[in-house]
Amino acid sequence: MKRRTFLAAAAASTAIASSRSNANQPGEPEPIQDAKTKVAFVPNRIAVSTYSFFTFRDGSKLTMPQCIDAAAKLGFDGVELLLVQMEDTSDSFLQKLKRQAFVNGLDLCGMSTHQGFVRPDKEYRDKNIKLTIEQIETAYKLGIPTIRVNTGRWGTSKNFETLMDNKGIEPRLPNCTDDEGFKWVIDAFEQCIPTAEKCGVVMGLENHWGLGRTAEGVLRIVKAVDSPWLRVTMDSGNFFERRYEQLEMLAPEAVFMQAKTYHGGGVYYDLDMDYDRIAKICQAANYRGYVSLEFEGKEDPWTAVPKSLAILRDAFGKVQT
Repeated sequence: MKRRTFLAAAAASTAIASSRSNANQPGEPEPIQDAKTKVAFVPNRIAVSTYSFFTFRDGSKLTMPQCIDAAAKLGFDGVELLLVQMEDTSDSFLQKLKRQAFVNGLDLCGMSTHQGFVRPDKEYRDKNIKLTIEQIETAYKLGIPTIRVNTGRWGTSKNFETLMDNKGIEPRLPNCTDDEGFKWVIDAFEQCIPTAEKCGVVMGLENHWGLGRTAEGVLRIVKAVDSPWLRVTMDSGNFFERRYEQLEMLAPEAVFMQAKTYHGGGVYYDLDMDYDRIAKICQAANYRGYVSLEFEGKEDPWTAVPKSLAILRDAFGKVQT
């Protein structure tokens, strides 16, 4: 072989090898080069909360294993479990769920829990602290790295529909103040921190009514506790006013994000969500975590959830300028 021919062949071979070594494995998101920062941009992974399949139009509910199968079938990257949907919390059942997600190529990436600390009754708060510690341990058994936590509410609204009609605002309990409420919540989470650290499970305080109704309230608690084991779960649909401003405030502290969609009209309310704008906020804050779909509309989930996935893939799968 002539030297010129050999060199040309060698160059081609090197280029092909380099191309193969830099190529993504099947199913991996393709890194996109951000021209401004020269840092590789990787799209956020998209999960689905089992809440999205909680109640169908005919009133039926999917089991937790069925939700995991549905997430895999529809093409999600992960699953966020809603604890109140869990039929069983025995070790055997939890490990079966973990295995099922693994063989389907899904991460169990989050778990939404419920607790409340906004009460003057110390026995009530202690009960909820114990509950939260047990929830952290459940997440640990499942290999889930973060759980959604709440402040709780005053509980003076007649029902949830009334609370939504009042945009999440409710009267305080008699002879109580917000400052007292914040003190109760901060103290409760401080008591949960040692278990969270031991288990390696980050509590993500959600903007979810009560004293966490605003970004200011969420950040007041997170900054007071001042621990890497209490950060923020950011819910795109739980701000009725100053939505983008408040999301921008929370994004730097966020470890998880829930993204609401309302195809067919909202079950409780209907918000116009600009996910390109929200994705831009997340990218500016260098948020690299999961975006978990919470479908809360009246349309059949089997048609609405795939449409929602497409919206989130498009918004969070590209550099927003």
